Amino acid sequence: MRRVAGVTAFLLALLVLVPVDAVAIPAFARRYRVSCQLCHNPVPKLSAFGVTFAGNGYRMAAQEPPRDTIDTGDPLLNLASSLPLAMRLDAYAQAFSKGKASTDFETPYIIKLLASGPISKTFSYYMYVNLLERGEFGGFEDAMLIANDIFGAPVDVSIGQFQVSDVLFKRELRLMFEDYAIYRTNVGDEPVNLTYDRGVLASADLLGFTVTGQLLNGNGIGPAESDRRFDDNKFKNVAGSISREITGFLRLGVFGYYGKNTSDDIENELTMFGGDATIAAGPVEVNAQFIHREDSNPLFLQDSRRVKTDGGFVEAIIRPQGSRWHGYALYNRVSATEPILNPRLGTGSDVGLYQSIAGGAGYLIMRNLKFTGEGAWLTEQETMRWTLGFVTAF
Repeated sequence: MRRVAGVTAFLLALLVLVPVDAVAIPAFARRYRVSCQLCHNPVPKLSAFGVTFAGNGYRMAAQEPPRDTIDTGDPLLNLASSLPLAMRLDAYAQAFSKGKASTDFETPYIIKLLASGPISKTFSYYMYVNLLERGEFGGFEDAMLIANDIFGAPVDVSIGQFQVSDVLFKRELRLMFEDYAIYRTNVGDEPVNLTYDRGVLASADLLGFTVTGQLLNGNGIGPAESDRRFDDNKFKNVAGSISREITGFLRLGVFGYYGKNTSDDIENELTMFGGDATIAAGPVEVNAQFIHREDSNPLFLQDSRRVKTDGGFVEAIIRPQGSRWHGYALYNRVSATEPILNPRLGTGSDVGLYQSIAGGAGYLIMRNLKFTGEGAWLTEQETMRWTLGFVTAF
């Protein structure tokens, strides 16, 4: 514990500015009549310009007047001349080997309907609904109202539902099929992980640092209870991060989370803290994440059982200049002091350790059509998974 705290303190002393990632969609390319390449390199990963565009509330410049609007004669009403919609389609074929091979056509794997646009010089919105996700209607995931540069200050606020880990590394923008396991991991019966939740996220640029804070329900984005309430207990959870660039190729950040949940009047108190880093040099980018988590009673038992969880990932990406090819590799590891982890990654049961090693490559047929091939070794399941597929948006 002292070693982890010392490393975190060292990272905090070195932090540098990094913008918060967000998602761009083809509706923006239509609105501004530009190539998807301007914001993505390759799709769906954001370029530096794409990060800036998203940080401006999905516009070329902060406080930009809404474009392509209808003249209603009312200065307090900006209506887009057409509803800015886009679609995304992911499809895969997979093969698994554990003594013998089995195959699976996951076609389609995801179909998303996305919409985003400005409402005024300050406000914009972003949302998408999974029309189909792993064979079922997925429902809304990201759904936010965004206020950009409030009162002219470098402060942005998002209200709605979003991923808690968006301020670290955005899962929706990863290039590989294999997921960031630590973000998806649940401990015991505790509903908190670092994927979707409802709440408020504020981000500010202060003295070269990007500082974010989140106030959250702490129970995900499931349906409301019978009393029409979404939050099922009296507590609100909080999260925060600080990030900064040290040099032109190194970025460091720290993250913290605190929350409580109750079940049958039994309480679980949880804390998370960790660090993240990005090293970018030429065509090579390396991202790393570490999270330490402690739950006082994640099984909500009369006799409390404290569980400690450590996890993270290391990701390497290579994108040669001027090439349509890109390659990537990802190593995941999540471990706990008791075998009650559920990484929600198809392991089939709770585990005490999850590890995976994945690597692959992608090729852009068009700016908005990418084919991928990936191999992943799931260590604890002793299974090799091969994935071929495509991602397209239009």
